[in-house]
Amino acid sequence: MAGPRIVISYCTQCRWLLRASWVAQELLTTFAKELSEHDGELTLRPGTGGIFQVYIGDELIWDRARDGGFPDVAELKRLIRDRIAPKRDLGHIDRAALAE
Repeated sequence: MAGPRIVISYCTQCRWLLRASWVAQELLTTFAKELSEHDGELTLRPGTGGIFQVYIGDELIWDRARDGGFPDVAELKRLIRDRIAPKRDLGHIDRAALAE
C-alpha cells in the first residue's frame, strides 16, 4: 500500500515558490517517518492564477482562496496529522491548540 502523497500547488506568477518550499520543509521535517516508512511523497506543483493549495491524495486540505489566506503551519500540520497519523502527538503544537 502506498503511503501519503502530499502536494503543494503554488503560483509561479506570484513568486510563492519560497513559501511553498518552506511549508514543504516543515511538513517533511514533521512527517518524515510517515512519509519514508510508507513510501509516501511530498511534491511541489507549480501553477498560476494565485493558487496555493495543499492536497493529501485527491483531498483538498487547504485552499488559499477558499480558506482566506495562507495556512498557519501549525494548523496545517494538525490537518495533515489527522488524516495520515491520527494517533500521533504533535507535542507543542497540540498543547498550544488546547490552550486556545
